[in-house]
Amino acid sequence: MTAPTQSNPSIARAAVVGSGYMGGGIAQVMAMAGVRVDLLDQSVDVAEKSRLRILDEVTLQEDAGYWPAGTRSKLESLISAAPSFEEAVHSADYITEAVSEDPAIKLDILRRVSEAARPDTIIASNTSALPIGLLAESVVHPERFLGVHWMNPAPLIPGVEIISTPQTDPLVAQKVIDFLLSCGKTPTRVSDSPGFVANRLQFALYKECMTMLETGVASASEIDAVVSSTFGFRLALFGPFTIGDMAGLDVCDAIYTTLEAAYGERFTSPLALRKLVDAHELGLKSGGAGVYDLTAQDIAALVKYREAAYFALSKAKGELGAPPTLTPRNLDR
Repeated sequence: MTAPTQSNPSIARAAVVGSGYMGGGIAQVMAMAGVRVDLLDQSVDVAEKSRLRILDEVTLQEDAGYWPAGTRSKLESLISAAPSFEEAVHSADYITEAVSEDPAIKLDILRRVSEAARPDTIIASNTSALPIGLLAESVVHPERFLGVHWMNPAPLIPGVEIISTPQTDPLVAQKVIDFLLSCGKTPTRVSDSPGFVANRLQFALYKECMTMLETGVASASEIDAVVSSTFGFRLALFGPFTIGDMAGLDVCDAIYTTLEAAYGERFTSPLALRKLVDAHELGLKSGGAGVYDLTAQDIAALVKYREAAYFALSKAKGELGAPPTLTPRNLDR
C-alpha cells in the first residue's frame, strides 16, 4: 500500500460521524497522515469504545510489522472521542458521515452537520450506493458537499470513489482528491449514479454468483475458489477493459454469443463491443486498437508489466498459503 504523507495543511482537523468499522477505518487513515480526528457517534461512550478498538487493532498490526513502529502512539494522540457534536463539527476542516445506509438517517445527520459546521468546511458522505444529489438536498451550502466512497477495510483498500453533484464546487472536489492522495489513497472521479462504479459491478457479480448457487452450478466454496484463482486473480492488477484488450475483443464477443444462447438477453454482447469487433479493433492482437488505443511501446510495456505482476502475485499468494477453510451453510429453506 502507498504510505501516507503529511496531510494537506488546509485539512488539519477532521470529524467522522459514525464510528463503526467503516468510520473508524477512515479516521485511522486520516490520523496516520497527521490529521487530528474527532469521532462522533450516538454517545461519547460508543465513540470511545470505537477509538479503543482502533488502537487495539493497530497495536496487533504494528506488532506484526504491518505498520511502522509508533503508529499506535501517533493515533492515540490524534484520534479523540468527541464529547460535543457541535464543537467537534464546528472545529473541523473536513467532515465525513459514515452512518448506516439509511436515507432518512443520512439526511438527518447531514442536515445537522451542515448547520453546525463552518461555511468553508468540506462535508462528505461515505454512502455505498445512494445518489449524492439526493443527499445534497439536506446540506446547507451544498457547493462544499460531495460523495467520498471508501471501501472496507479503509486502511487497506487503496481506492476511493469521488462523486460530485452539479452543485459541488470543482475546487472542493480537487481539494479532497489532493487530501486523499496525501493519505496514500487512490481517488477516482465517477458520476453520480446509484451504486457508482464499484458497488454496481460488485453486486452484479454477487447476484450472478447467487444465481449459480441457487441453480446448482457450483457450491459456494467452488464459486469462491474459481473467482479468486482465475479472473479475480487478474482483477487484482488490471481492470476489465485492460483484460479484454489483452485477451482479444473477438474472444469476448464470441463468449457472449455462447452465453446469450444459454441464458438469454442479459448476456447479449454490448453494442460498443460489437462495433469494435466489426471494425476489427480487437486490442493487442490487432496492433493495439481496442477499448484503449495502444502503441507498440504501450503493448511492450503492458506485457512486461503483466508478466512481472502475475509472477509477484502468484508468489505472494503462495507465501500466504490457502485461506481458512469455511463450511458453507445449507441455504435451502
